[in-house]
Amino acid sequence: MSITIEQISKNYGFQQALSNISFSLKKGEIVGFLGPNGAGKSTLMKIICCYLSQDNGSIKVCELDTKEQDMLVKSKIGYLPENNPLYSDMYIKEYLSFVGAIYKIKNLKERISEIIDQTGITTEKHKKIKELSKGYQQRVGLAAAIIHNPEVLILDEPTTGLDPNQLVEIRNLIKQFGKDKTVLLSTHIMQEVNKMCNRVVIINKGRIVDDQKISSLKKKNIDLEDHFRKLTS
Repeated sequence: MSITIEQISKNYGFQQALSNISFSLKKGEIVGFLGPNGAGKSTLMKIICCYLSQDNGSIKVCELDTKEQDMLVKSKIGYLPENNPLYSDMYIKEYLSFVGAIYKIKNLKERISEIIDQTGITTEKHKKIKELSKGYQQRVGLAAAIIHNPEVLILDEPTTGLDPNQLVEIRNLIKQFGKDKTVLLSTHIMQEVNKMCNRVVIINKGRIVDDQKISSLKKKNIDLEDHFRKLTS
């Protein structure tokens, strides 16, 4: 398994954010991680990426323990946070060079050219990040997340604020990445889950309330949006 999550709990003071969360993801899966605001999605994603520490339980990424081998785990993960924290005054190549240097990537110039082409930002590559549309800024965030060719992608609301054309473009990028990587993504757009994901995991009030393949829902003629509403209301 690319990610194994076992009995994860996390509290913020007296507030329980996660309660005994367990599930696993394998290579080639694109899993939609759904839940209402405050359900615990971002908290779990940050724990997987070693930005937060759990109170109980364990997580392994590519057989590496997130607590004991956090630096190695980070090298295996590409993470795009919800707010996509970019350095807006940097040029695209400058920013990707900065990120790539952190990962000590060999032949960095060649890798930057490759990733710019792969994420479809060739026409904008000479611009500063602040001059880009929201859709192209998301592409730059994705480029930074995958520049070190990670085995796992963690994407927190990657399609928020995009127009319909941008949605299609980012969706296709994620589907392309998911062919040979493991992708866990959170979103509130159910149509995108249906079009991108193989599987859905639903969390509510810090607990997993459903985990099944999208194909199973379709066979049962279950509408994902109605299903989500019933489980989280």
